[in-house]
Amino acid sequence: MKRFIAIALTVLMIASLCSVFAACSSNSDFKVGVILIGDENEGYTQAHMDGIKEAAKTCGLKDDQIIWKKNIKEDESCLEAANDLVNQGCSIIFANSFGHEDYMIQAAKEHPEVTFCHATGQNAAKQTDLKNIFNYFTGIYEARYVSGVVAGMKLKQLMDEGKVTDPHIGYVGAFPYAEVVSGYTAFFLGIQSIVPEAYMDVQYTGSWFDIAAEKAAAEFLMARGCVIIGQHADSTGAPTAVQAAHDEGKEVYSVGYNVDMLNVAPDAALTSATNNWGAYYTYAIKTAIDGKEMQQDWCKGYIDNAVAITELGKSCAPGTQEAVDAVIAKIKSGELHIFDCNVFTVGGEHLTSYDHSFGFDGLELIWDGYFHESEKISAPLFDIRIDGITELNADQI
Repeated sequence: MKRFIAIALTVLMIASLCSVFAACSSNSDFKVGVILIGDENEGYTQAHMDGIKEAAKTCGLKDDQIIWKKNIKEDESCLEAANDLVNQGCSIIFANSFGHEDYMIQAAKEHPEVTFCHATGQNAAKQTDLKNIFNYFTGIYEARYVSGVVAGMKLKQLMDEGKVTDPHIGYVGAFPYAEVVSGYTAFFLGIQSIVPEAYMDVQYTGSWFDIAAEKAAAEFLMARGCVIIGQHADSTGAPTAVQAAHDEGKEVYSVGYNVDMLNVAPDAALTSATNNWGAYYTYAIKTAIDGKEMQQDWCKGYIDNAVAITELGKSCAPGTQEAVDAVIAKIKSGELHIFDCNVFTVGGEHLTSYDHSFGFDGLELIWDGYFHESEKISAPLFDIRIDGITELNADQI
């Protein structure tokens, strides 16, 4: 009997090893293509690159199994990049910018044997005849709300100490798209959860990445009296400007995006809202390797470790970490809904219905008392202009 058990165990071990070796052999031929709007010098793209590298490590892929296409514009060069990645044998191809989507869809039509995944897009669910195009995003609005709580705690401290009497906030935004509106609104509501009387100006730059324009926008907002500057733009321009003003003795602080800004604004930076793209890339690559069906519209937040805020800066108010921990717990439990219609108004009225987000007329997005962001599709659809926020144009700088 013992001999039989030993033989059986040996057979099981051999079978298990064969399975592992087969998987490794299969993975060794698997290639991932990545089309990026920028490179490692730009925070948004750097976050995607970090996520791809994390996923590759988790899935056991080597460096030469990842093929990078950096600084790819939102034009025909995206389609050219996608076709080249197909020709190099990539089984799955990612693109990370909104304007890449049409070209990714075209590539998906031409190469049905390849999986194409596009960040920030809205059309995968509409392309019902295509089984190889997918959209993905994160619930970054959750992290923006939490970063707003951080900012609100600092604002309250400054007001309690008599250093600030006007709770005026500024925000550097790239474009007046739903993605940006969703983000700055979540940030603002986070602040108002601590300082209800706070109000905010949004200054657009007309670019996702423009260090000089973002710096000028931050300086303009501070000149208007804004004491905390948030951002949905991809450079260090705004935090650098805020740090310079801080060095001159002004009580101004910064909340960044994508990456930790403490290296450029050690005294002024409070935190940054950030995406953990590794959560999606690990899911997508593993799903493709395993040959399983992929979710056509993927969006996850705190509960799946897909979003976060970076390390709290030394200038944060006492009790900030405790406040952050409490609000994250409420988000994870479902007790807190970021766009709760009871906490904001539009023209002095609380919304009970909304079905005309850009490009999606007739799609009801409010029920159970709150706006269900990134649930119908992964991309943000909150484009409502709420009371307390004023949008400024780039030509006003």
